[in-house]
Amino acid sequence: MSEAGAPIAVVTGGNRGIGLETGRQLAALGHTVVLTARDVAAARSAASGLTGDVVPFRLDVTVPEHADELARFLSEEYGRLDVLVNNAAIHYDTWQRAASADLDVVREAAETNVYGPWRLTMTLLPLLRASAHPRVVNVSSEGGSLASMGGGTPAYSMTKAALNAVTRMLAAELRPDRILVNSICPGWVATDMGGPGGRPVAEGAAGIVWASTLPDDGPTGGFLRDGRPVPW
Repeated sequence: MSEAGAPIAVVTGGNRGIGLETGRQLAALGHTVVLTARDVAAARSAASGLTGDVVPFRLDVTVPEHADELARFLSEEYGRLDVLVNNAAIHYDTWQRAASADLDVVREAAETNVYGPWRLTMTLLPLLRASAHPRVVNVSSEGGSLASMGGGTPAYSMTKAALNAVTRMLAAELRPDRILVNSICPGWVATDMGGPGGRPVAEGAAGIVWASTLPDDGPTGGFLRDGRPVPW
């Protein structure tokens, strides 16, 4: 059980990389963090290395029953959700080109990168509506920017562009509920997915944490990196 009044945050794909660092930073700010991973052992291992109120939970965003289980847990334990960070993602497919893409890979990416966060947000909406300061943060990428899109990484780029579209629609529809919904590009970060040479993971996660803790008059429906707009 969280401390009374502590904000409740869910971070998907939280067992490594940007998700893990986002959980670390939110816990340091006093959030109760429900840190999820597809494998419960991985979630427990990751949570055990963090300081603060961090709760491991099994969640594969492609499995509707897992989303339902998470909703029941949050409802029974906390009665609300203040922050949802949709971070889980797969297939940075540098080996592919759009003209010769394996569409099964693209479909698989869409299940995790688009339909997963979309479904999870819908499932958790009643709990977000119960929060006084609800926030949804979709972890996107400049790879999904149509303004700068070129060839390559078709599964990843297309699904991140689609996630941005979901962000825009949800932000508009949920504005009356005071739910701020934004897409955040963490930049090129040195993680297992991003590879070596990127910025430190703490810097990439900082923008996600910023969007998770926006004031009530903060932006919604934005595509942002380090608090500044990224071209759509």
